[in-house]
Amino acid sequence: MPVRLEGSCHCGAVRFSVDSHTPAPYQRCYCSICRKQQGGGGYAINLCSLAKTLEVTGEQHLGLYRANIQDDEHEQCELSTAERRFCTSCGAGLWLYDPRWPDLVYPFASAIDSNLPHPPTLVHLMLKYKANWVDPEIGADDISFDLFPEQSIEDWHKARGLWVD
Repeated sequence: MPVRLEGSCHCGAVRFSVDSHTPAPYQRCYCSICRKQQGGGGYAINLCSLAKTLEVTGEQHLGLYRANIQDDEHEQCELSTAERRFCTSCGAGLWLYDPRWPDLVYPFASAIDSNLPHPPTLVHLMLKYKANWVDPEIGADDISFDLFPEQSIEDWHKARGLWVD
């Protein structure tokens, strides 16, 4: 049975819960969108959970942001399909949903109030787009990518025995 994650914004106007098979906060994304939206340390950490289990209170306080993507991987500026949800009262980021993967929702680890498992290693991704002031702390067992990792979130958890049935 998946783990139930409880989350909220800073001011408490929005609270949510969602089920996850993959609760380890192991991916650090250094892209400019994640960094500027959620990454005080120069990166953001997203979890993966089951969209159909998302329950929200305080929905009237939810804002929606869709980023413009303009980088080396896109020939022209494109509006992201990803929908980043945040609290309109305090500005705290809560989760990302992308209709390309309608079964999943990606809560920001920073919004989760539940205890999360400590990941045995980290994956650093989108390092090509990290800010110049960021010196990633890449451990001996960590792996890093200029763009995206080779393993999916599900595969990473399963390979390490961290998948929660």
